[in-house]
Amino acid sequence: MSQATYQGTALVPLADLTPFPGNAKRGDVATILASLRRHGQYRSLVVQHIEHEPEVGVDLSNPRTHAPRRRLVVLAGNHTMAALAEHGPGDCRRTFLDQGQQHPCGICGNDPAWEPAARCELVACDEDTARRINLVDNRAADLGGYDADALAELLSFLDDDYGATGYQEADVLRLLAPPPSLEELADTYRHPEDEDMWPVLRFTVPPEARDDFYDLTATCSNPNDDATRFRYLLDRARAAPTP
Repeated sequence: MSQATYQGTALVPLADLTPFPGNAKRGDVATILASLRRHGQYRSLVVQHIEHEPEVGVDLSNPRTHAPRRRLVVLAGNHTMAALAEHGPGDCRRTFLDQGQQHPCGICGNDPAWEPAARCELVACDEDTARRINLVDNRAADLGGYDADALAELLSFLDDDYGATGYQEADVLRLLAPPPSLEELADTYRHPEDEDMWPVLRFTVPPEARDDFYDLTATCSNPNDDATRFRYLLDRARAAPTP
């Protein structure tokens, strides 16, 4: 295994980039696209730059044939690349309003001539390191958490404009007034094991199924209570011999 060696930053056409083979993460491309349209690409893709030597037998006197070929594999930022691709070429005609002013799309700038490309940090590394970079980039965010108070304070500065943040008003309301715990519910209402807190089953059946239900449970201890009938039917089913 080797460490990744930084080679430089470049604006690379999406057509020259290869998604990481077997990338296991499933990101929210729509949320990323909304952010890119409003904020632009503020973070580069991390791309493995692989140079291939010319094949044996080529004409080394011809620079077109013996120049090293390159392969660019996205280690981190695969869903940002997918969002840029979903935007597509040209003017998307999307704008956003900020402090009373209209601003162009952060991806294409509303330029009809825009071609899909991404700013990339190019690194050289072996295949083992490439896999490890892809894995930790996906996993590190999953292992983190949030300080709910700090998050609520950050969101409070947005003046109810949560566009392109990944948050909605309902998320903020849950932060400010989280749902009560089971203990709080039990103190306010009744204990979850009390019958009044038991789940209620409601479903529609054809008339013949209803008649079968009543026929099969006619000998239960309380035929006037459908709950007793249902428990009686379950007991019969459990006691029935297994085929």
